[in-house]
Amino acid sequence: MEGPAQPVRSAARPDGGQGAGHPERAGPVTRSAYRAEGRAIGERCLAALRDAGAEQVDADILQPASVLLDLYGEDIRGRAYVTADPLRGEQMLRPDFTVPIVRRHMENGAEPARYTYLGAVFRQQDFDESRATESLQVGYELFDRDTPSADAEVFATIAGLLGDAPLRAATGDIGILRAAVLGLNTTERRKAALLRHLWRPRRFRQLLDRFGGRSPVPAARAALLEQADPMADLPPVMGLRSESEIAIRVAALKEDAAADPISTTELDLIDALLALSETCPNVLVALRDLSVDLPAIGAAVDGLSARLDALGARGVDVDALPFEGSYGRTSMEYYDGFVFGFYAESRPDLPPVATGGRYDALTAVLGGGTGVPAVGGVIRPEVLAELEAGA
Repeated sequence: MEGPAQPVRSAARPDGGQGAGHPERAGPVTRSAYRAEGRAIGERCLAALRDAGAEQVDADILQPASVLLDLYGEDIRGRAYVTADPLRGEQMLRPDFTVPIVRRHMENGAEPARYTYLGAVFRQQDFDESRATESLQVGYELFDRDTPSADAEVFATIAGLLGDAPLRAATGDIGILRAAVLGLNTTERRKAALLRHLWRPRRFRQLLDRFGGRSPVPAARAALLEQADPMADLPPVMGLRSESEIAIRVAALKEDAAADPISTTELDLIDALLALSETCPNVLVALRDLSVDLPAIGAAVDGLSARLDALGARGVDVDALPFEGSYGRTSMEYYDGFVFGFYAESRPDLPPVATGGRYDALTAVLGGGTGVPAVGGVIRPEVLAELEAGA
């Protein structure tokens, strides 16, 4: 980077006033006013990132769904706008910029590389009609093999652009939880199931309790496993699974039933990891203690320590920076390491003002097995505009 990106604040508020609590604040602010001011904030962020050395890139609004959609995870797959093109096949309105930019970089990019972008992303809203289906994002993506330094650069850059906006920072590390699961003394099949459901905390908990013997085997499954030959009286196959697929599934259920439960000690360690919620230095001490009994997380904990050193070198007050063991588990499923976000505590109704994280595995998928360490973050300038308006 040529220098730190400078804070970018609203030059004029959409309501003409001076923010929350201003006695001369005008009447109701329209969504279009936030959109216009958000665009202005986004343009200033984009210019600051360009000036700091990032290359401005774009991504087509229509993206190949058959190639990219599965990379987003269950939540985004269910909310993407997908259409069929007679020549190009299934297409989708881009739900984010990161995946298409990673695809572009893995095809012809060199490293280290820094990219910035500004544009709309599109996601259906299932529960809140007031949430926009089209929203503006300005982002920063960094491809660099010095992962602690890169994590710190992206976090500090996003924080710097947000300036003194009244926001609460949150951080976590999906990589530590992944390492903990991979280190469990249980079957590979169970580990794979737990990893698939890291992003669905309730389902993850159900599986963990079942694999640890804390909850009973479902009655239908128990009845099936009690049969001498579960395939003997199989009715004509009417569903999506073939007879061979059903046989494979039955064999997997039998293997799981025969496996020893995950030990209470290991279950307690996972629970302790997920329950962590403290400042980063205190969490680091707690994780060092946990790694004595769960050595598989040792390398990931060392990575956290190196990241904190890099953040401190960039002026981040790591002594006050929060860390949550479960943070990031409901965000993008391609995140596999450091994750962070910035939230308006005074406006819990608003979505995160900014989010980001590390996605090394995504680059390997789009690179045909050859990955590059990468991390990025986005700011939602329309949300920042609404917050600054004091609405």
